[in-house]
Amino acid sequence: MDVRELRIAGAFHCVPDNFPDERGHLASPFQEEAFAKATGHGLFPVRQTNHSRSRRGVVRGVHYTTTPPGGAKYVHCSHGRALDIVVDVRVGSPTFGVWESVVLTAEHPSAVYLPVGLGHAFVALEDAVMTYLLSVPYDPAHEQAVSVHDPALNLPVPHEDVILSDRDSVALTLEESAERGMLPDYEKSLEIEAALYGAHPGEIRTGGRA
Repeated sequence: MDVRELRIAGAFHCVPDNFPDERGHLASPFQEEAFAKATGHGLFPVRQTNHSRSRRGVVRGVHYTTTPPGGAKYVHCSHGRALDIVVDVRVGSPTFGVWESVVLTAEHPSAVYLPVGLGHAFVALEDAVMTYLLSVPYDPAHEQAVSVHDPALNLPVPHEDVILSDRDSVALTLEESAERGMLPDYEKSLEIEAALYGAHPGEIRTGGRA
C-alpha cells in the first residue's frame, strides 16, 4: 500500500495494490502496517461504520463535526466512483481553508484518512456507495456544514445539475462559520486526535513527524 500525506498535514490518501483475475479483483483499502508506518499510529478505535449511497450528481458536504467531541474518519468508495474532497476548516491551522481532492473508485479502491476537525465532501461521479469508519458515533446535533459553493474555497464542485440536501444548499460560507464561532479549533482538534492514539498533540501535527 502506498500512503501519501495530503497538503493538509495529518490527512492521508491510502492506495492499496490491486489483484485482478478472471473472477474480478481483490484489494485491501485499509492495511494497518502501512498506515501506521506513514502516520506514526494505527487506526482509531472504530465506534461506527456508515454506508452512504448516492445517485450520480449528488454532492454531500462540506461536513464537519463540532469539536469537541470531534471525530476522525477513514473513507473509501465501495461501489461506483466519487470525487472526494478534504477541507481544512480548523481555525488557527496553518493550512486553514486549504483543500485537496482525490478520485475514489470501487474498481481501484483507495481510501482517505481525515483527522479530527477536518471537513469532508464528495461528488458522486456515477452512482456510488461510500463506506466510512468513524471514531465517534454519528450524532446529528454535532454535525455541521460549510457551503460546497463557497466562492472563497472554489472547490471542484459543479454548480449545475447537482443534488444537494436542504441543509447543504443553505450552508454558511467558511468565513461566516468562523465569524459565528462554529468551526473546530486547531489546537483542540490536535488534542482530541492525540487522545485517540495516546500521543502528545505535537507528535501528530504532521502525521507522526513532529
